[in-house]
Amino acid sequence: MLRSQMVTPDRALAGRDASPFAVPATHAVLGTPLAGPWPEGTAVIHLALGCFWGAEKAFWQTPGVVTTAAGYQGGYTPFPTYEEVCTGLTGHAETVLVAYDPAVLPHAELLATFWMLHDPTQGFRQGNDVGTQYRSAIYWTTPEQEAAARATRELYQGELRRAGYGDVTTEIRRAGGTPGPDAAGPFYYAEAYHQQYLHKVPHGYCPVHSTGVACPLPG
Repeated sequence: MLRSQMVTPDRALAGRDASPFAVPATHAVLGTPLAGPWPEGTAVIHLALGCFWGAEKAFWQTPGVVTTAAGYQGGYTPFPTYEEVCTGLTGHAETVLVAYDPAVLPHAELLATFWMLHDPTQGFRQGNDVGTQYRSAIYWTTPEQEAAARATRELYQGELRRAGYGDVTTEIRRAGGTPGPDAAGPFYYAEAYHQQYLHKVPHGYCPVHSTGVACPLPG
């Protein structure tokens, strides 16, 4: 099985009924709950853009973000481990949960940051990181997020083409549900050492794969 080919449900690892590890209760930088509850009005979206270490740091530094967490989503294996995700046999992408206040950080502005933090035209890779776990994806939880995701994707595709890039390969699916063409399945928290990794290991691996192309906002 090649890690650059998406696994099919019948070939995915079986997984388990519960997480095999504990997850910290609070964010190591923001001090907020990693899994809620969060203030009323907080929105949650799950974003995949390559290695989740650097992506999570970029989002926790964004004004309006309540909390972030590293995890796995978009595949078939329940409660996977990092080692299992790395085989390519779970189907999951390295994903960052972003809980945020839309009154401070509107959906489209958050998604513009997402687009500009990576190269969404690379398929199952980001730079030297190759595999289905490094694909680009937006797993939305509200219709407003979905609308903003599709609108910003269209705008960014035009800017990328003008800059000489190819087609955007980013998945846009609903978070939760049974994994399939329209639904990404649950978000599974990653192991404790992955949470806020670049806060714990300041000089750790933190690649930058931005195209340098700015993303305009709708309207």
